[in-house]
Amino acid sequence: MTNLNETQEGPLAEALQLIARGTEEILLHEGLVKKLTEGRRLRVKAGFDPTAPDLHLGHTVLINKLRQFQELGHEVLFLIGDFTAMIGDPTGKSATRPALDRDQVLANAQTYEHQIFKILDPERTSIVFNSSWMGEMRAAELIQLAGKYNVARMLERDDFSKRYSSGQSISIHEFLYPLVQGYDSVALKADIELGGTDQKFNLLVGRELQRQYGQEQQVIITLPILEGLDGVQKMSKSLGNYIGIADKPEEMFGKLMSISDDLMWRYFELLSFRPMSEIEGLREAVAAGLNPRDVKFELGKEIVSRFHSAVEAEQALDAFIARFRKGEMPEEMPEHEISTGGEGIMIGTLLKDLGLVSSTGEAFRMIQQDAVKLDGQRVADKGLILKAPANIVCQVGKRKFARVKLV
Repeated sequence: MTNLNETQEGPLAEALQLIARGTEEILLHEGLVKKLTEGRRLRVKAGFDPTAPDLHLGHTVLINKLRQFQELGHEVLFLIGDFTAMIGDPTGKSATRPALDRDQVLANAQTYEHQIFKILDPERTSIVFNSSWMGEMRAAELIQLAGKYNVARMLERDDFSKRYSSGQSISIHEFLYPLVQGYDSVALKADIELGGTDQKFNLLVGRELQRQYGQEQQVIITLPILEGLDGVQKMSKSLGNYIGIADKPEEMFGKLMSISDDLMWRYFELLSFRPMSEIEGLREAVAAGLNPRDVKFELGKEIVSRFHSAVEAEQALDAFIARFRKGEMPEEMPEHEISTGGEGIMIGTLLKDLGLVSSTGEAFRMIQQDAVKLDGQRVADKGLILKAPANIVCQVGKRKFARVKLV
């Protein structure tokens, strides 16, 4: 959590406290105070590359912070990086990431436009596409932009540095990604830019380019990366540890119930709109003996209500409780940790190793009889391979359950 300047008082202190909630770093705090006291509507930018069709709760950590700026009266610039998505963000990658084609990018971008207004106020949101200015930029202008940053600075980036020192390939176009992202801040005259902690280098490039183009430098606010259902890796659709904001109510509620009690508090801080004082009250109640599951119910209802409705949230809660009452899923079950060796594990082998079946042959027969479920969903594919990391409730028949953590 970012430390606040305790000398601030009144509405400014309240605004700073709201902005600082759940943030990792503010660069620079003095710049943020200055901008907030100028008495004008600030332009708050955040960029999203439409590399997948649906947003998940990990994305909403940042979108929730945008919403808070709107509550303070500022304008959100929701940047869809349709141009940068075709370059491919190298952040955190150990190899060059393949770029998407134009049709994929546009199809994904359309879903983003629909989904974000479940959180953001349309009246204070401007959706912009960076192809609007980058698509018009001539080759000579792009070369001039590239001349404003040097290779040595680029190689300071952790992922580039590791790949360079290990002799792995770095394509020239990957150096363009942070430059283009940084130039977006110039084109939009951004006052503040938000991003995940893994985007800090790119956000700093934006500050530097604004300085070189004679603009007042943006304030940078970085936010934590939300862990997925496994509590280890960041939430990601490719890892299968995500909760999509387009998930059906019961599916969304069930996934939230599967997170650990410790991870629940992390989700409350980064995803809930409740005051921190109220969350602390819930934490104290659990310490005093309240069942953590009851508190998790409140988190589940809040999140499902946000993306669906309060009625559907209550229905999802009732359906979840009904499964316990019918004995479909016990509160207590054996817990295991299984190493996949990085290659994944066949569903039949997993069920045998967990002691839910006596052999892989029996596992295949149970699958054929629709008697195998993973997190409440029937398994039909006998060749299913499960990859780590994952935290899964496995069920065979009506009475055999096990919770497994794949590593």
